[in-house]
Amino acid sequence: MILKILKKLKNTLLFKNNNPYYNNPFGQKPLASRDEYFKIWQDAKKKDYPLIKQYENNLGYRLDKAWVDDLAFITQIVIKKSDICYEHGKILFSILCNMIEKNKLDVVNILETGTARGFSAICMARALDKMNIGGTIRTIDPLPHNKKMYWNCISDIDGKHTRKELLRNYSDLIAARIKFIEGNAENILQTLNINRVHFAFLDAMHSYEEVMLEFNYLFNRQKKGDMIIFDDYTKSLYPEVIKAVDEICENYPYHKKVILVSNQRGYAITTRKKD
Repeated sequence: MILKILKKLKNTLLFKNNNPYYNNPFGQKPLASRDEYFKIWQDAKKKDYPLIKQYENNLGYRLDKAWVDDLAFITQIVIKKSDICYEHGKILFSILCNMIEKNKLDVVNILETGTARGFSAICMARALDKMNIGGTIRTIDPLPHNKKMYWNCISDIDGKHTRKELLRNYSDLIAARIKFIEGNAENILQTLNINRVHFAFLDAMHSYEEVMLEFNYLFNRQKKGDMIIFDDYTKSLYPEVIKAVDEICENYPYHKKVILVSNQRGYAITTRKKD
């Protein structure tokens, strides 16, 4: 076991020394003007998602719209072909608050794969603050936290930034709740000293093998009532995510609820039914 962990640590160090994400993965310059990013933001804010509003009402918790719009402005408003949609921040907040209340938790361990710019991690940290309980969010991504680069967002107009600098307005929340971990989930997971993961958001690689690898890690660290949220449960775009999640819910004690926000964004919300 010790040799296995040492091997994982070695792989992690090798990855950091040869991390391709240090070389401006989002481009060598800003991809749009300030006005273009601002217009995308204005359009995204106007979109209405009645299904999400109803879901928030059913759970009894709603993330403040102005707060989430401001966070999305620097973390979710990007240049890409698909539609801009950051409803998962609202979903994560509402589900997490409801789970904490329902399970009467005093502390929550949260795992996320696929940090990107930090949007979802901060939304989950907001939920912990809302419920006034202890907890840590460990979020894993190959993207470095302290490397200056372009991020395909409004902040690029002022030059390269680290993720830490992008999120400076949320530094108190981050310091209290979030640990950013650089590397591939495959190498990182076995080095984490976590006995229980109450809540997880999986949004890293979208292959069947990667989803199952992350799930197998979680399965041994969850109990009845614990939850895993799978991003991109969208058949037309990510069939391997669909395949993995459906197999999990058929072969393991997890109940599944699917929320389809659009033909481009779907989420599978799974809850463990028994220990």
